[in-house]
Amino acid sequence: MTAKTDYTPVKVHLKTKITIGEESDSFELVSFGRYYEKGDAVFLKYDEVQEEGTTHTIVKVSDQQALILRSGAVKMRMAFNEREEQNGSYESQMGTLLLTTKTKKLSHTQSDSILEGDFNLSYELKMQDSPVGDYVMSIHYKEEA
Repeated sequence: MTAKTDYTPVKVHLKTKITIGEESDSFELVSFGRYYEKGDAVFLKYDEVQEEGTTHTIVKVSDQQALILRSGAVKMRMAFNEREEQNGSYESQMGTLLLTTKTKKLSHTQSDSILEGDFNLSYELKMQDSPVGDYVMSIHYKEEA
């Protein structure tokens, strides 16, 4: 019996809007990554290349919850669940910091005909119990022909 780790190349379009008080900032990233399914979860793997270096990102979405893992230039673990606050971590030069996410909205829709979908997430982020901001994140992915 072989483990099924078939993945499909996808184009990933990530948009993030961060609101802190009255100030808002938006970021966009287009990357090429891989999509695969394991158990009842959907996975997206892609790299974010920035001045500090490359960050490898894995997004795992299953029923009512999600997990974002980052490694490389940035090391971070964030969990999302609409029912309750989730703890995560961010590794920095000062050590590991506690992250808390309060998920306001979490949705994942996928096309039946072709491999294409949207993952939308809205959450409040706290670091060491101090509010950092409100985040709205959307990831659109589509199979690369």
